[in-house]
Amino acid sequence: MVKIGMMIGGRYEILEKIGTGGMSDVYKSKDHKLNRFVAVKVLKQEFSENENFVSKFRVEAQAAAGLMHPNIVNVYDVGDEDGIYYIVMELVEGITLKKYIEKKSRLTVKEAVSIAIQVAMGLEAAHNNHIIHRDIKPQNIIISKEGKVKVTDFGIAKAATSNTITSNVMGSVHYTSPEQARGGYSDAKSDIYSLGITLFEMLTGRVPFNGDTTVAIAIKHIQEELPSPHTFNDEIPISVEKIVLKCCQKSPDRRYQSAVELISDLKRSLITPEEDFVDIVDPDEEGATRVVSSNTNPAPSSLSDTEQMRLKQDVINEEMKKRKERKERYSEERYSDEFDEDESDDGEDTDNMEKLTIALAVVAAILVGVIVVVMVGRAFGFFGGGSDNSTVIGISTEQISKEDAASGSNENDTVSIVIPDVTGQSYAEAKSNLEAKGFTVVKEASSENTKAKNVVESQKPEGGSSAASGETVTVYVSDGSGSSSATTTADSASATEASSASTEASTENESGLISMPNLIGMSEEDAYVTLIEAGLTPGKVIETTNEDTNLTGLICAQSEPVGAQLEAGTTINMELSTGPANVSYSYSADISAPTEGENYTSGLSVNVSLVTADGTQLLSTTTTSFPISVSYTGITSSTGVLTFTYTANGPATTNEAGETVAGTAQQYTVTRAVTFTQEN
Repeated sequence: MVKIGMMIGGRYEILEKIGTGGMSDVYKSKDHKLNRFVAVKVLKQEFSENENFVSKFRVEAQAAAGLMHPNIVNVYDVGDEDGIYYIVMELVEGITLKKYIEKKSRLTVKEAVSIAIQVAMGLEAAHNNHIIHRDIKPQNIIISKEGKVKVTDFGIAKAATSNTITSNVMGSVHYTSPEQARGGYSDAKSDIYSLGITLFEMLTGRVPFNGDTTVAIAIKHIQEELPSPHTFNDEIPISVEKIVLKCCQKSPDRRYQSAVELISDLKRSLITPEEDFVDIVDPDEEGATRVVSSNTNPAPSSLSDTEQMRLKQDVINEEMKKRKERKERYSEERYSDEFDEDESDDGEDTDNMEKLTIALAVVAAILVGVIVVVMVGRAFGFFGGGSDNSTVIGISTEQISKEDAASGSNENDTVSIVIPDVTGQSYAEAKSNLEAKGFTVVKEASSENTKAKNVVESQKPEGGSSAASGETVTVYVSDGSGSSSATTTADSASATEASSASTEASTENESGLISMPNLIGMSEEDAYVTLIEAGLTPGKVIETTNEDTNLTGLICAQSEPVGAQLEAGTTINMELSTGPANVSYSYSADISAPTEGENYTSGLSVNVSLVTADGTQLLSTTTTSFPISVSYTGITSSTGVLTFTYTANGPATTNEAGETVAGTAQQYTVTRAVTFTQEN
């Protein structure tokens, strides 16, 4: 039984209950070892008593503990104590997506797509680690106060489904995939189906399938076609509508095959929402018979063995039908004593039909072969069908030369490509331009530093020279220390510059130009939406290191400076900070006695430990003398916790007889948060 104030695992103090679900209760707790607040999810008693479930739960929860991603509620610890099975998780202050939808009735298209992108990014990280969620729904998606979207409850669903937990415990059947509803195998595409249903609800404010019982709803997932979300919200653009429909195809093979594919289409829908670019396989069209005519011959590569066999049979059937009609007409016209249908005639006619059938099959096969040869010949220009010899089946000679260069398949095994001159460009733009030509980019610090921060000072090899595709180009990037006047793409414009840019923009915008917004400090998704709303096109997002720890996980540089006047549709490349490159910290101090501790007196034996936030123990000693002088360098975390443990007698008491009784010995623990100093 969990009670407020109790300690679990010797370090997690239960502070308050913040949530409950079908399988567990969630408590806000304090981790006294690392001096931080966490969420502790405790399994309900009925599940804790099921040994089979607990065993599977441990395995899945431990696997989930290996996931670290900005769009996943990270799992820190898993354990059990006196029959209490618990998971320690990242504490996210915010609201569930379910409550958010209920609060707003339905979300705007941009907001819904942005949330779906972040959820899909979390799923991508999980799927790459071979972890399937199996219970994606708005209740398991949290929106933090900072606007970050996080998926929670990884690992629990598999343990539950493997033990046939009832659906009311598992969560809503409204989001389950058809294969899950059948009790069959589920994989990453099952999560994509559930995310599609969730996106449907975000856009429309309702779930697509409802019913009186969970079984009735499950049957609808299996049998009924998904209603178009556009029916309930006519503001949904065609691209987003088709993304939902593709996610929720009954057959997993017709859905997005990975979260990466889904993310790509979601991002594209932000840029061109009314473009019909989503490819959905029509099951009726996929299974239909294809007939080759003189006007519509399929390309050779599109004729599978099965289709070729079907084509041959169609030709044979048509010829047999015509022959039968001719024979019937002949019989009617010539039926007389001259035409005796005796047994010998029947046998001869049957033999002739079989021979004719074989002959027709051979002829049909030859015809198909001729069609294939002609199509290939026309594609390559052998029969004068090609209008431009620079293109071969839709692939330009420039593309072929690039592919040959990459594979070393030409005469000289290498093809030289001119290296772009990227001097003066931002690192993001330079990297994008070089990689577009097939080069590998290496970033190095510049020794000159005369340009603005994150701008390329020089490159090796130089621009204009040639190298094989795949070769390395080193770019030397300025840190801005030697530039006194240049503005950087990684820093915000000054107040004066911003004011000037704003004034200029109001003048230039009359001519149709767009003032470049400041993306620094935004999440990738927010930057996408900001650019699209401004009329600009989001380009590549490149991960890079940045010394400002406040920008970790956020945009730290953009290819155009704030306030720049740009043509509509200009592509903007960005850099996403992964944090400082090799930041280290030091700590030098005289650690004083834990006088703030209860019943501490000078001379007591005290165990003192110092542990960093990443779990490195710097100090573990027992002493009776304070202060303790310590000095450490090369620490990899910015914070840590000092812990003092000592045994002392409690205060004396007076018994009923008026006698003074010495206090009993008790163990006390005192913790202090420590912040380390960043080294240069």
